[in-house]
Amino acid sequence: MGVTVSLVTGGNRGIGLEVCRQLAARGHEVLLGARSPDAAARAAKEAGATPVRLDVTSAADVDRVAGEVGRLDVLVNNAAITYDTWQRPSTADLDVVRDAAETNLYGPWRLTQALLPALRRSAHGRIVNVSSEAASLAAMGSDTPAYTASKVALNALTRMFAAELRADGILVNAVCPGWVATDMGGPGGRPVADGAASVVWAATLPDDGPTGGFFRDGRPLPW
Repeated sequence: MGVTVSLVTGGNRGIGLEVCRQLAARGHEVLLGARSPDAAARAAKEAGATPVRLDVTSAADVDRVAGEVGRLDVLVNNAAITYDTWQRPSTADLDVVRDAAETNLYGPWRLTQALLPALRRSAHGRIVNVSSEAASLAAMGSDTPAYTASKVALNALTRMFAAELRADGILVNAVCPGWVATDMGGPGGRPVADGAASVVWAATLPDDGPTGGFFRDGRPLPW
């Protein structure tokens, strides 16, 4: 088997960039996806990756990338928007909710569908959906309704894809990186490297590893 090829969306900053860096350090050939070609190029140079212009909300972008990717072993659906701390469900702007879902749910869904042929050709296919403990029904409050609802749906998508792809040997898991000090998370969170390591753990699971789970730091979280 040759080098492991991994694609990370939203890879130009924060957790995504650090995931790219850590996977590259493990010897993966990393495709760093970002909406801006310039941002992708700068980040890829920093991470030791290959830049890929990819807006997950663009069907044309997704189709182009799927056509360009010959081999793929790992897909990390990391791109996300709208941590809407200013909203509550009773007064939420549903246009904001729709925009969040377009990137946080439909984007990963669209991209996973497009890249499944390549992942099925891999002997060790892995899909990691970067989620959040905010999406845990067991502990859910009223905060960040657009972000939370989109991540709950992403968790459901994780379970469905895991069930469908189990026979193909493709492991599909959702990962909460924790509260991390990024542009989205804000100051006070744990180091970016720690959150990214949680994602990398799921991206590099052995063939007998779990699938259809929700994890942080390799430990299960309640749905």
